[in-house]
Amino acid sequence: MSGIKDAKKKRARRRRKRQIQRILLIIAMVLILIGFIFLVRAAIRTVVNKFTVPAVTTSANKTAGTKSTAGKHKTKKKSASKKKTSTKNTSPKADSSKRAVQLETVTISKKNPDKVSLTISSTGDCTLGTDENFSYSTSLNAYYESYGADYFFQNVRSIFQKDDLSIVNMEGTLTDETAREAKTFAFKAPAKYAAILSGSSIEAANLANNHSHDYGKKSYTDTISALDDAGIASFGYNRVKIFKVKGIKVGVTGIYELADHQKRASQVKKNIKALKKAGAQIIIVNFHWGIEKQYTPDENQKALAHLAIDEGADLVIGHHPHVLEGIEKYNGKYICYSLGNFCFGGNSTPGDTDSMIVQQTFTFHKGKLKKSSKLNIIPCSITSSSGYNDYCPVPLTGDEKQRVLDKISQYSEEL
Repeated sequence: MSGIKDAKKKRARRRRKRQIQRILLIIAMVLILIGFIFLVRAAIRTVVNKFTVPAVTTSANKTAGTKSTAGKHKTKKKSASKKKTSTKNTSPKADSSKRAVQLETVTISKKNPDKVSLTISSTGDCTLGTDENFSYSTSLNAYYESYGADYFFQNVRSIFQKDDLSIVNMEGTLTDETAREAKTFAFKAPAKYAAILSGSSIEAANLANNHSHDYGKKSYTDTISALDDAGIASFGYNRVKIFKVKGIKVGVTGIYELADHQKRASQVKKNIKALKKAGAQIIIVNFHWGIEKQYTPDENQKALAHLAIDEGADLVIGHHPHVLEGIEKYNGKYICYSLGNFCFGGNSTPGDTDSMIVQQTFTFHKGKLKKSSKLNIIPCSITSSSGYNDYCPVPLTGDEKQRVLDKISQYSEEL
């Protein structure tokens, strides 16, 4: 009997073993099938993506009447070229005035009532980096690592939050490129430093200047990508922009005058013509021009400024001298020949720390410009400390404010 029982137990164990094996086989087949399905779906996505053009947007997507105070930082776009393209104070061939004008439209806010007033702010040179030969301990980069992006504009942020469009001259590069141009000073910082601007309600940056290619063409394209990823629209050379603000089209262009002087006249005409054709209702021209540390504009500056207004510009903004120059009213329009430095990583102990934010308000009725306000001059210092540059611009008050206003008035009367 025991032998029969043992035989039955063995058969039962074999049946259970076979059942377990069948179950395991079924599970394995299901897993294989699931894996195959995932592989097929991945292959389909790859094929679809290969033949689909991705959508690109640079709009700041701001709500009507309220400016954003922070930009999202994304991975910077890659650029293929590493070839050097410029030397000291020469205009890059890639941005010759003979190239076709590239126009892009950026929407800031969509509110479009019958009566609209737009306040536009402009500042001078923002060098958001350092030269590799400078002492790191006193550099702007050291301050960034110690205090973060929000440190630099903390004293002026509320000014830019209250306006409708804020424009800076971005003088330097945001790049990891190491092929430095053969020039006395070359400035760069990591792409994440774009958050200094985007976190303080800056929407636009002029790149037409003598430091936008400090590490070659790639550093220029890297800077454009870094600003784009932070929600900041860049412009300059043959790249012009239309900003839609409360339904009004604001056109901006940047002209690099230093190397070519009056040869840039044709580019001034061409860029303004392109903006007018695109329907710009206000046109602002930024010039990078003049002589460093010279408080009086030269004849090239005056001639190009007058030409810009004759061609249709409503406001002319200048920078490069690193000091303030006077303001001229020509044919009812303002020319600010130099706004000086602003958030400036190019010098830790500058001799002249005076700066200013220039604001003008344009009022429209049913899409037609009715009046332009007088300029609102906000005297500033590029540093909030005494005796050295802490890279933290601050509006001046009291006697210091009046001193700078008197200084600008004197320079303006001499024009």
